[in-house]
Amino acid sequence: MSKPTIPDGAEPHPDHDGWFWWGGWRNPDSFAAQIGDMVFKPGDTPGTAIVRMFPEEQHLNPGGSIHGGCVMSFIDMALFAGGFVAGMDRAHYVTLDCHTRFLNRGRAGVPLDAHVTLLRQTPGGIAFLTGHAEQEGTPCYGFTGTLKRVRDPRGKGDDDRK
Repeated sequence: MSKPTIPDGAEPHPDHDGWFWWGGWRNPDSFAAQIGDMVFKPGDTPGTAIVRMFPEEQHLNPGGSIHGGCVMSFIDMALFAGGFVAGMDRAHYVTLDCHTRFLNRGRAGVPLDAHVTLLRQTPGGIAFLTGHAEQEGTPCYGFTGTLKRVRDPRGKGDDDRK
């Protein structure tokens, strides 16, 4: 685990003072890009970060709340961005697990902030994270996740055998 920092390649967001981003999504048609702009910054204490998305009408389910699939996708991406800001070693990771608790309805038009804490990273590259996502100070979702560093993101998994 290294000290909290702004990840390589991140730059200040032009419209959100104090927040950083990677300049938008390379492929605007990708699944990840459907979340919209995602910005991040260090948290108030070491080993923490805040990752923000801006929910819009397109993110809602028929009942008017942020769709659960959108929430879980955002949380998964927040584990990575928040983990890097919180001090997770820079490398390529995959998600081993991600548990989400739905505490309150999320709504459009209000930023959704994921407060991410890096609990531990093993020498073998397993990162354990936890946190919650809130709107206007009210917790909406709680989460935990485990990420695994992989050597070759395009090749076979570390545990695949011929």
